[in-house]
Amino acid sequence: MSDNGHAGCAHAHGHIRLTPARQLVLDKLCAARRPVGAYDMIDIVADATGKRPAPVSIYRALDFLLENGLVHRLASRNAYMACAHRHARSAPVAFLICDQCGCVTEATSPAVETSLEQLAAASGFRAQTRVIELTGVCRACADAPETL
Repeated sequence: MSDNGHAGCAHAHGHIRLTPARQLVLDKLCAARRPVGAYDMIDIVADATGKRPAPVSIYRALDFLLENGLVHRLASRNAYMACAHRHARSAPVAFLICDQCGCVTEATSPAVETSLEQLAAASGFRAQTRVIELTGVCRACADAPETL
């Protein structure tokens, strides 16, 4: 976990040493607790530091955090989220994305992992990433009374 202590994050860097820029990006993703696009991250970092970082520096930080399993990329939103669970880097991750409120829940499942491994093995395929994005309506939105 970040030395700054983020209750909603499940980061165990262990041997990963983060530069101040990478740590700042990770801290801001943890604090956001929602998907954040790279250009939104530029604005967030600029607000925090008073200096506008170059897009390439934000993309490099995000790529490093992604490669080290500290963040996930949501392709459908072209955005990044801090990893909210302690799971193996190779474990498949499912994101449940609410189309109404935008809430994103990260989930893992041993059954899904087994099924994906069997599917890939049957096809002779070696997966590099295993991210599933499901869109729909979260429980809170589904239970909310409809307004006209």
